[in-house]
Amino acid sequence: MRPAKLLRVAKWEVTKNAGGVDKRTLVVMALAILAMGAVAAVAVSGGGPGLDADIYRVGVEESNPYYEVVTDDPSFRVQDPDADAFERGEQDLTFYGPNPLSRPETEKQAAALEALRSSTESYNDRTMARADNQTAAFPVSVTLVYQEQNGTSALDTRTDGGDDATGGDATGNGSSSEGNTGTDGGTPDGSEGAATATAGGGGGGTGGDGTGGSEQTAAGGGGADLGGIGAQLTGDVERGTPGDISPPFPFESLVLAFLYIVPMNFVIQAYGSSMLSERLNRRGELLLVTPASRGDIIGGKTLPYLLGAMGVATAITALLRFSGIVPGGSLVAVLAVLPIALLFLAATFCGAMFARSFKELTFVTVTITVTLTSYAFVPAIFTDVTPIALISPLTLVVMDLTGRSISAGAFVFSTLPPLVTALVLFGLGAGLYREEDMFTQRSIPLKVLDALAGRIKSRRSALKMSAILIPFVIVAELGAIAFLFVLDSVSLNVFGTNQSLGIVLVLGVVAVVEELGKSLHIYAGYAHARYERTLRSAIGLGALSGLGFFLAEKGLLIVRLSDLESLPIGDAAVMGATPPGGVPLWAVAVFFLFAPLALHAVTAAISSVGARRGRWAYVVGVGAAVVVHFAYNLTVVSALA
Repeated sequence: MRPAKLLRVAKWEVTKNAGGVDKRTLVVMALAILAMGAVAAVAVSGGGPGLDADIYRVGVEESNPYYEVVTDDPSFRVQDPDADAFERGEQDLTFYGPNPLSRPETEKQAAALEALRSSTESYNDRTMARADNQTAAFPVSVTLVYQEQNGTSALDTRTDGGDDATGGDATGNGSSSEGNTGTDGGTPDGSEGAATATAGGGGGGTGGDGTGGSEQTAAGGGGADLGGIGAQLTGDVERGTPGDISPPFPFESLVLAFLYIVPMNFVIQAYGSSMLSERLNRRGELLLVTPASRGDIIGGKTLPYLLGAMGVATAITALLRFSGIVPGGSLVAVLAVLPIALLFLAATFCGAMFARSFKELTFVTVTITVTLTSYAFVPAIFTDVTPIALISPLTLVVMDLTGRSISAGAFVFSTLPPLVTALVLFGLGAGLYREEDMFTQRSIPLKVLDALAGRIKSRRSALKMSAILIPFVIVAELGAIAFLFVLDSVSLNVFGTNQSLGIVLVLGVVAVVEELGKSLHIYAGYAHARYERTLRSAIGLGALSGLGFFLAEKGLLIVRLSDLESLPIGDAAVMGATPPGGVPLWAVAVFFLFAPLALHAVTAAISSVGARRGRWAYVVGVGAAVVVHFAYNLTVVSALA
């Protein structure tokens, strides 16, 4: 690429093309982004009226003991008690004296009564919280501090304050001289908890009012509190009576990830329209005949949209930080958005090269949006469940905004796979940015084969293409781990051993993705007559493809940067690529070198033999290869178990 020509194409894109978006559309998009940011900011800050405000109408007099309960809860609208209004359904609860006038008759009235019970409990807790003798008001008080999961089940136990106490065992149990016990505060999303149980009594007090007691804490992991906003929204720190403690909901992470991912959809719509417009009515032929190279043209047309996406990310980060909504926010958050923006743009670029019309492009961009949004968004919601969350670069964004430290290894693990995948997508799409491919009307599957075949020059290309496609395999496998992690606790009986349903499904996804990555380019080569359709040639191509995939598969060593292997589902997904420590050298050579190499070569050869005979034979061959691959993986996992 030559910078001068690239910048000139970029200037032309901004001033003359701009994706076919007129000023009115730009205004609407800007207003939509501003509105989205305002709503999200209010949601993150916890401000604004509740959705259930004034949802129940309650007739109650000021002299009624429930009057203060009702007035303190915004979900109730206070009215004068009227028995006729209750009968007509105009009041959901009506007090006449100390009790409701009659039993609820509708579902809403029953819900109002249940809401009143909950409000009464909260009101009583607040009343007792103002009492002078807190030990008498709350004999047991619990504090939960949610921390990162570090891959171990042992919890350190310590005792603070009070009388002499003994530490607990590795399970987080402990006892003090007064019999207080700290318990593991595990959470449904996989994060560990640090539970502090404080029990007090008159006999154990240090003063006459019996306010003394002892405190027991069980802490796990190495995480840190996310700060005020984290405690407010995600429940990183919870205090109160045992009945008050509830599992945290990752609302903060959800909103912050939402802020960064949604603007990408506006950008790729304009970018996809611009790229497709070059292919309609041979409009792009003018650029093709200029001295600018394909790299200059593609880079110049992409640069404005990349800068726009990064500009929006920078503005969001600055707004969140300097408005005080979040405690952090730095250049790290902006850099973490870069691979996501490139991945969105690269996938859209390929889609625009494949689509034959704007209608077909809409289908492609929707598919891209759903797939990539899921990949980037879902893991980022659960920022406390590492290393699963680190699969998405948006996790780095949320961590940086909330003031948490990010290691270099975690940054590389999150950003490198999508970054390399984006570069490969640009490379494949660039192979079609020529006159003989741009202006032809072929279906999307055929265009995909054209893009793959464009990189095939000889038999050795089978080895090269398997290595080139490995980033897609890594990203797909990491995405599968993130989505199927929740099924890790469901057990199945396989070959007489209990296996996790999540692990079994991940092994299936791994088999399918890897076999497609090793064989699709071979089928493209046969479809474009790049290879001889002989059995010997097919077996040789399969062996080369398997060798190339085996060598590139060692890129999965990147998972060691995030401790993904500490989770059973992560260890199963990267089995064969990362030998565990402490294994004898001969076992490493047999089970982590020769066996995987033989597996990849054999299964790729099976697919290649089918590909040489046509489409349906290729489907059968890939299916057989997947079965062999899955059976091998499942056998090894079961044996290790």
